Amino acid sequence: MTDIRELTVQDIPNAYASGELSCLELTLRYLERIAAIDSDGLHAVLEINPDAIDIAESLDREYAQKGPRGPLHGIPVLIKDNIDTGDKMHTTAGSLALQNNIASQDAHIVKRLRE
Repeated sequence: MTDIRELTVQDIPNAYASGELSCLELTLRYLERIAAIDSDGLHAVLEINPDAIDIAESLDREYAQKGPRGPLHGIPVLIKDNIDTGDKMHTTAGSLALQNNIASQDAHIVKRLRE
């Protein structure tokens, strides 16, 4: 399998279709990559969705039953922390005043990405 740093958005659906890669495997590989980079003190990713693995597994099941829901099916996406996600993630916009803020619903762009 190609290094995940070299995969394009066009490569990933092809890898899913061929069975070379699953949503779960890609998610785990990205989580490993984030951990490796952050272990050097960069902390480029402030928060990871605690449901990321469950979501990836669900997307794999959906793919097996119905095929891809769209061109971004199963492709992990980073969302800046000033964009609301109606899940367990914080929307802080980098502010200590908002450190406990959790949005009640997805911003429009997040809704569309999930679709």
